[in-house]
Amino acid sequence: AARMTAMENATRNAEDMIDRLTLEYNKARQASITMELMDIVGGAEALKGK
Repeated sequence: AARMTAMENATRNAEDMIDRLTLEYNKARQASITMELMDIVGGAEALKGK
């Protein structure tokens, strides 16, 4: 029973870590996309001003 409990805890901890890392990855990805969009919009605004 102790081994089973230990494995269940390890599995739960691994799933929690995957969730945290996925969230961190998605935040970084979204920040990158936002920066790229800002560059595109800034370039379009600069061209429109000419």
